[in-house]
Amino acid sequence: MSAYHQTFGYEFDLGFDLSQYPFLIDKSYQNDMCPSFYFKRKSDYFILWVDYADPICREEDYPRYTIISAVNDGDNLHPEIRTASKPTLQLEFEQPSDLIHYLEQIKQQLSAKVVSIR
Repeated sequence: MSAYHQTFGYEFDLGFDLSQYPFLIDKSYQNDMCPSFYFKRKSDYFILWVDYADPICREEDYPRYTIISAVNDGDNLHPEIRTASKPTLQLEFEQPSDLIHYLEQIKQQLSAKVVSIR
């Protein structure tokens, strides 16, 4: 059972199939307003916050999907990802289709093979 399921229940609709994006690591916590997932892009870490589909259910007036900068207080083997002390807003989306498009771009970049040229 994932952390977001334990905290927000199986009824919580992410708007996308989490299993399609294995680079998203669930970091949801019981005191959070909504589920969150971290990911690494190049050497930088980011947190994706996924709020409720219905804006009336949201505690804050934010878009459904928000991606902010994060820091790793651990190491690559034992990451401890948290919001940066002065987080930078990276992207916001209201529609799942816009987020999915972005996640697909990351997935393609991660699956691209590196070819050395001699």
